[in-house]
Amino acid sequence: MTHDPPSALTGNRLTRDQADEIAHARSQPTPTLRPTVAAVEALLFQPLPVLDHGFVRVVDYMGDDAAVVQAARVSYGKGTKSVRNDEGLIRYLMRHWHTTPFEMCEIKFHVKLPIFIARQWIRHRTANVNEYSARYSVLDKEFYIPDPAQLAAQSDSNRQGRGEVLDGDEAADVLALLRADAERTYRHYQTMLNADEAGAALDPDRQGLARELARMNLTLNTYTQWYWKTDLHNLMHFLRLRADDHAQYEIRAYAEVMVDVLERWVPMTARAFRDYRLDAATLSSQAVQVVRRMLAGEPVTPATSGMSAREWRELMTVIRPE
Repeated sequence: MTHDPPSALTGNRLTRDQADEIAHARSQPTPTLRPTVAAVEALLFQPLPVLDHGFVRVVDYMGDDAAVVQAARVSYGKGTKSVRNDEGLIRYLMRHWHTTPFEMCEIKFHVKLPIFIARQWIRHRTANVNEYSARYSVLDKEFYIPDPAQLAAQSDSNRQGRGEVLDGDEAADVLALLRADAERTYRHYQTMLNADEAGAALDPDRQGLARELARMNLTLNTYTQWYWKTDLHNLMHFLRLRADDHAQYEIRAYAEVMVDVLERWVPMTARAFRDYRLDAATLSSQAVQVVRRMLAGEPVTPATSGMSAREWRELMTVIRPE
């Protein structure tokens, strides 16, 4: 797969200090004897845009496809003499859920994301995380405001999903409420801190509320940042769930950017991941029996399948997509 270089960021995703830090880091290459991946080196440190103010940055990584092969064979070299054989081994490992060789590779991301997505993301506990501290620093005045196309009513059939997109007037009302609430709570946040957006005191005679308390009424669409480090196996587990079509749109937007990083970093593993995890389906023993009966020419109905109505619908979605 051919990848275009990351595009330049627009708007205020980065502070000037962050942009200067990235420029300095990229201007100071360090010689190494470790295996490197040219496609990842090309995007190292650079922010990849997500949502309206968010981004994902690769800040460090260890290992490559060859490291997976090396760990599987416990060899000291580059694996086999043939790339084709190496890819065959990786596909075998993925197909049969031999996961430990994938744990030999690691990657560290810097992520800027809305708090409500961070709280969903943190449920993936097989990672090392260090988040921006609002006890120590003042949060920036940045909020996630959805695109109107993402404003949908509650789904009638899925308690944690979206239904029909709101119409123009209703969507405009919701967007106005989101902006007004975010602006108001941030203004109150500054008042409680006795500080303006730059952190300067509004009233030298007032001390202001402690930062750890002033933050508590900020809206969940306020942006936070963290460093998130994980191994390749657990990254793929995260992406299998969060890049799925059924995942919440906002976290899926981050996952899709990270899938692109995965394809740059470990292309052979990424192909196997797509084939056996991301774009694959798992069938229960009952579903396998139903498929075998159908292949044998037997008419099978929901009533004779031995499956629940939901299981039957899910199986039909896989084998008879409309």
